[in-house]
Amino acid sequence: MLLSVLGSLFKKPATIKYPFASFKMPDHFRGQPKFDSSKCTGCRLCIRDCPSQAITITKVGDRKFEASIDLGKCVYCAQCAETCPRKVIEISTDFELAQTDRGTLKVTFHAQPAAGACPDESTESQA
Repeated sequence: MLLSVLGSLFKKPATIKYPFASFKMPDHFRGQPKFDSSKCTGCRLCIRDCPSQAITITKVGDRKFEASIDLGKCVYCAQCAETCPRKVIEISTDFELAQTDRGTLKVTFHAQPAAGACPDESTESQA
């Protein structure tokens, strides 16, 4: 037993110095869902298949949709990404999602404005 104890003193530790050392998640890790609103057609299959009812899709314009995902409800099963026929939802490897305020866990992915839209009045140059 003494030999085992002395041998472990000179071995490299099995843990890493997280969060000071970076950590790469393994392949196929299911982290935070990401939503690409430019591809969404509003079929709402992701809402139907979400077991925790964490996704809401709202129409914000002509063929424009935005999604809200409540990460506090999400069980990170990736069923929404597998169901989507246009691959609008992608599962990232983000795993550092801890928050002290539950309100910050609701993430909204806004639809992008149309390419030919008028510029905002606040961004116009003043002469």
